Amino acid sequence: MSKFSKAGLIIPVLLLMHCFYSTTMAQVNVFLDNYFNQETNQKTGKPYHYLWTDTENSGFSRWGEIFKSEGAKISTLREAPTKNNLKNASIYIIVDPDTTSENPNPNYISDDNIRVIVQWVKKGGVLLLMANDAPNCEFTHLNHLAKRFGMYFNHVTVNRVVGKNWNMGAFTNLPDHPLFKNVSKIYLKEVSSLTLSGTAKPVLRKEEAVIMAENNFGKGFVLAIGDPWIYNEYIDHDYLTDDFENRKAAENLTDFLIGKTHKN
Repeated sequence: MSKFSKAGLIIPVLLLMHCFYSTTMAQVNVFLDNYFNQETNQKTGKPYHYLWTDTENSGFSRWGEIFKSEGAKISTLREAPTKNNLKNASIYIIVDPDTTSENPNPNYISDDNIRVIVQWVKKGGVLLLMANDAPNCEFTHLNHLAKRFGMYFNHVTVNRVVGKNWNMGAFTNLPDHPLFKNVSKIYLKEVSSLTLSGTAKPVLRKEEAVIMAENNFGKGFVLAIGDPWIYNEYIDHDYLTDDFENRKAAENLTDFLIGKTHKN
């Protein structure tokens, strides 16, 4: 075969490999809960707080763009999780379930919801649980779910910050973990700590308090964080000084979660 013919074959093969890789990446479906967290902005009348569509300080729109830049498809789950509506989810994110002060008729995480989610994780789903500090999160029912994975969000506030004293919320000397690769300083303020059991392992601590934890569960994976953490207000440097690297940490978190889906 001539060199020209070989080259003619190599190029289509490379294109096919690229298409296959892109297709695989596009099949990572990220579902963000808007059922347990279902707040309405009293001024605008629109859903807000930790949503892909919320472009204000309170939203996850910037994080959503990071997921999309990595080839993932982002969606919002406005209904209770079921076997049917989770079957196409690669990653499921539950953030800051509502208290009655946030929603007069909150949807609490039920035993049926827990059974569905646990089975989904066992089969290979990647679950991210993000709480908040006390009293800004509904802990009781969230913990019914989290305990199934050896995690328990404590009804406390850790890492308080006064005004613009950003360094009060700083974490440095970060552990050797993919979430903090090439990251030396992050900002994480006023979070709930975690109590762990079973096979759950700490990822990040503040002295003795566990702030982030992980667990391989069946064929799946669970990551828990005591705060929504990388919402728009603190993902970049709108307020934070340039030495904070929440954006890089958010990119690492995104890659880490996507990578977990590829291992299943």
